[in-house]
Amino acid sequence: MFEVGTLNDSIMEKVHILADAAKYDVACTSSGVDRAGKEGMLGNARACGICHSFAADGRCISLLKILMTNHCEFDCKYCINRKSNDVERVTLSPEEICTLTVEFYKRNYIEGLFLSSGVIQSPAYTMEKLCETLLLLRTKYHFNGYIHVKTIPGAPDDLLATAGYLADRMSVNLELPTAESLKKMAPGKTFETVLNPMSKIQSTIMNHREAKGKNALMERASGNRYLENSIFYQKAISMETSAATAPKDDTEESLAMIETASPTAGLILPGKDAVLSKADKVHRAFAPAGQSTQMIIGATQETDYNLIMTTQKLYQTYDLKRVFYSAYIPINEDKDLPAKDTAVPLLREHRLYQADWLMRFYGFQARELLSEKMPYFRENIDPKCDWALRHLGNFPVDVEKEDYAGLLRVPGIGPKSALRILQARRYGHLTFESLKKMGVVLKRAHYFITCGGRMMFRIPIEEKYIMNHLTQDEYKDNWKVSHGGEQYHQMSLFQDFGMEAAR
Repeated sequence: MFEVGTLNDSIMEKVHILADAAKYDVACTSSGVDRAGKEGMLGNARACGICHSFAADGRCISLLKILMTNHCEFDCKYCINRKSNDVERVTLSPEEICTLTVEFYKRNYIEGLFLSSGVIQSPAYTMEKLCETLLLLRTKYHFNGYIHVKTIPGAPDDLLATAGYLADRMSVNLELPTAESLKKMAPGKTFETVLNPMSKIQSTIMNHREAKGKNALMERASGNRYLENSIFYQKAISMETSAATAPKDDTEESLAMIETASPTAGLILPGKDAVLSKADKVHRAFAPAGQSTQMIIGATQETDYNLIMTTQKLYQTYDLKRVFYSAYIPINEDKDLPAKDTAVPLLREHRLYQADWLMRFYGFQARELLSEKMPYFRENIDPKCDWALRHLGNFPVDVEKEDYAGLLRVPGIGPKSALRILQARRYGHLTFESLKKMGVVLKRAHYFITCGGRMMFRIPIEEKYIMNHLTQDEYKDNWKVSHGGEQYHQMSLFQDFGMEAAR
């Protein structure tokens, strides 16, 4: 229970409004920071200490996820907090946010802070208030835990640099995958206002990592020597390179903008009068958990192909830690938006996350997964199984002979189990029972593999046959994902902790 003297009714009313308004931001995952606790300071940011719980729609519920204000000078059509909406507007002061963070942390309700904001007065003023909040947390309150801050498009470089030295992760939301859609749905934003700070943040992160003798890249396409050296992976890269063409439509033009908007210069460092002094700056890494972005799914007419092409280009150009997808929840009435009774595309969001994983860790390229002729993922089957069914000529593969990249292409085999297979087969023959112990999901994999030339069951290698069995196996899981809104909700920081009774 909260003592009224610590968190008064006025603050709690604001938190009710701003915590609910923040639930549409999706950028909370494992921090990637390994900073231990310090004597005389609160919290720590070790990966195991950031204990995230996820709802079915991917939203994180373990951070204090809140807006500084839901006032906004922008009129983005998809946003609940847009200027033209008639909603109750409130603002938390930097001191109030610090009090909330510390009090919630002491009660073990949260492990860190996710701080975003609407735009009040101007991007510069809003970003300055965010920086003031972070500085108070790090210095006055000695908060050493994980902090993720959303940057404001159009904010000055010195304030972005200040935020980078105080936060663990930064994010600049692209929101929509093409310049045309962004211009139509968010009149106050442009691709340039988002890509310019994103590229400068990336350059500054790289410079700091190089200065410490680390690899400049936060996130690699593969990051695994077994994959990078394989013929299969090189063929995929070659296919992607040869498919590059002159811009044809708005998607290609937007991809070209992403590629050419990246400058070599980093952020301008804070001056003497900035929020963060040089004495504080030299002792803190710049955004050690990297940066991320978010795209909204289903608010506009872009296909899955458009989305994953943009995602891949963002990873390649800006070395993002993550690209997040947020299924659009119909909350506003507008002729350019889906009707309010439109179902939330949770299963589509789920498939995009699976495809994102394949591109980041499995060596897949966007053009392998989808094409202009096949622009959407099939919702009844995951993207990896879908690819395998369209390339049955590559299967079955013998797990005792196939290389690492080939094993990663098998549904049911992931990076860890593939490495275990490579190691285990050096010492003896493999069996389906041993594969199961290594973590291979045989209910999917057995259609595509052999052990010593023998299949697990005598089955035909036919697309229709395998498709029917795979969809039957996944039907229950797919139903749970697509109906997630009926089973899960954004965790309330009040009701779930008995706050309603206390008030």
